[in-house]
Amino acid sequence: MKSIILTILLVIGCLGFSQQTTDEGIQKLFTAALETEHVKSGILHVYSQSRGIDIQLAKSKEDSIYNNSTFYTASVTKMFTATAIGILKDDNKLRFEDKIAQYLPESLLNNIHVLDSVDYSKDLTIAHLLQHTTGLPDYFTDHTTDRSPNIINQLLLNPHKSWSAEEMIAFTKQKMTPHFSPGAGYHYTDTEYVLLALIIENISGLTFHQFLLQHIFQPLQMNNSYINLKSAPIENTFSMTEFYAGDIKLSSLKSLSADWGGGGLVSTTKDLITFLKAFNTNQIVTKATRLAMQSWTHETKGMTYGFGIRKISIKDLMDTNSDVQLIGHSGSTAAFLWYCPQLDTYISGTLNQLEASKSALILVYDVLQIIENKN
Repeated sequence: MKSIILTILLVIGCLGFSQQTTDEGIQKLFTAALETEHVKSGILHVYSQSRGIDIQLAKSKEDSIYNNSTFYTASVTKMFTATAIGILKDDNKLRFEDKIAQYLPESLLNNIHVLDSVDYSKDLTIAHLLQHTTGLPDYFTDHTTDRSPNIINQLLLNPHKSWSAEEMIAFTKQKMTPHFSPGAGYHYTDTEYVLLALIIENISGLTFHQFLLQHIFQPLQMNNSYINLKSAPIENTFSMTEFYAGDIKLSSLKSLSADWGGGGLVSTTKDLITFLKAFNTNQIVTKATRLAMQSWTHETKGMTYGFGIRKISIKDLMDTNSDVQLIGHSGSTAAFLWYCPQLDTYISGTLNQLEASKSALILVYDVLQIIENKN
């Protein structure tokens, strides 16, 4: 009997030691990530129910920051927009294969996709929008035909401007040229996710942020999530964490209204992980819809893209022997939300710095390496 008790105590002790070393290792990685030149603050949440991991870290060189501070998620928003489309599909309000002309006014779509004198505007489907295969230009980052500033540069040139969805589409039509015919390639563009958000509004009769509130935030008790400049969280929360381009503070710009269906979500790591867990377990959309959304097309080395969701193969991306994959999304502000199926681990956070996107991905990989080696 004594030997059995001793064995149990030893096992418990080993598990406790393993968890302690995992926590310490992750904390060291997080601290190191914040020591780089431009990064001023960061938030990290690592969660795995099966492995008994729930690590939350937050640190700032300047301002107060907490584990449950809200932050700008940038393109992580695309997962929510795509999921909203999935909800409408499950409600038989649309099909992924539908032409978008069924749901958007002709005035908006007129001449939106003209390439080599051929008008493809009526050929665009919802699936094309979701998977970045329309060929449409990106109003944020693509070059304009007249060499005038694109919208990402206008954020600072016109910081007080409030952009409407219609203005962003008009800018794309007037100032930019499509890259290829629909379905003939891949080009990541926020223009498509503005159109998707408008489709959500036109079908549901709700504003984009109201739809997310009623169909995602409230059911999942994501009480600290909202669309920047458009809505408020269900509960009072901390102010959005500041984020930067170099030393320029972007957080308070009214012109961030240009980042909407493709990037306007403000949330917390806990809320984001709650969302992805619910998505993975078919609590938001049906299993059939979730699997359809994970029909992958090539994006770049080590990366494939589904419907508003990305898959990364670490082995291919970083030329390592790791079999680890990440499924989720990242944002230009070094925000991220990933699930690693091999380790049954969720990881979310931000480094709040446009120049730190690569550093954020390396941090995620290094964290997963620690878990893989210690558990």
